[in-house]
Amino acid sequence: MDNQIYLDLIEKAKYARVNAYAPYSNYKVGAALLCSDGSIYKGANIENSAYSETVCAERVAFYNAISKEGDRRDFKAIAIVGGKGTKISDFAFPCGACRQVMSEFCSEKFEIILYNGNDIEVYALKDLLPNVFSAKNIK
Repeated sequence: MDNQIYLDLIEKAKYARVNAYAPYSNYKVGAALLCSDGSIYKGANIENSAYSETVCAERVAFYNAISKEGDRRDFKAIAIVGGKGTKISDFAFPCGACRQVMSEFCSEKFEIILYNGNDIEVYALKDLLPNVFSAKNIK
């Protein structure tokens, strides 16, 4: 994909991050998920005082897409932005649970776009989750 698509997705992820609910960690994350038809689904992290019920921005974006469109989506990339308070300051790598959800719905070439407020890094899913356990292992 070209750099302009990355920049557009990052802007949408930044917009989604505004809706993050993170009163405990104050670490706010936004995600923008791109489908092959050009549609984009956003998500923000939502914390809970019972920490295990917290959900990450990336999974919110995927679940928004699946709940609206079923599993017919062909996902191409996701942009993720995060940091403490109002500042985007870190490369917010997806956690293991989010990587596993991505592997359920995406090819190994699915792109993960990270932005720290200054720089962009892009990874293929296969690089962040090598030797994934997937449906092929249980068939």
